[in-house]
Amino acid sequence: MAQTASIGIVSISDRASSGVYEDKGLPALKEWLVGALHNPITFVERLIPDEQAAIEATLIELAAQCCLVLTTGGTGPAPRDVTPEATLAVADKVLPGFGEQMRAVSLKYVPTAILSRQVGVVRGSCLILNLPGQPKAIKETLDGVFAAVPYGIDLIGGPYLETREEVLKAFRPKSAIKPAITG
Repeated sequence: MAQTASIGIVSISDRASSGVYEDKGLPALKEWLVGALHNPITFVERLIPDEQAAIEATLIELAAQCCLVLTTGGTGPAPRDVTPEATLAVADKVLPGFGEQMRAVSLKYVPTAILSRQVGVVRGSCLILNLPGQPKAIKETLDGVFAAVPYGIDLIGGPYLETREEVLKAFRPKSAIKPAITG
């Protein structure tokens, strides 16, 4: 049986967190992850406003208990968009390739992807990725970058994540591949 993965999912939106409209980020993240991973997943969910201190506190809390934290929202150039600043403030290491690739993927679909400021970082033994806010963009972005996530989590001491190859094949060097333990 595959190892259980504790994954934090955080939707960052002033309006959704105050009930002005229904959050669509958390359901989109859960749906994609459940469809892509063989591992049993324990989700730790948060819906919070665009407040840098709250985002930082949430990321610190979740990184202490999760191998992966995915945020959605707050990555644009608007004054209230502070997710990247909060993420960088709590990071031990920055992984610039994630931000570069997320923007490259999104540019295939919309020219405004160039306005995105998504980042990928490591805090302790947790990988944190900032994703766009819309469900369609969340899926497109995860489809474009997640192949590198399982090996990245291996390298920082997290659980062995197994992807469903019909959805997405994780990349690992041959020396890092374990025999399939899923049924």
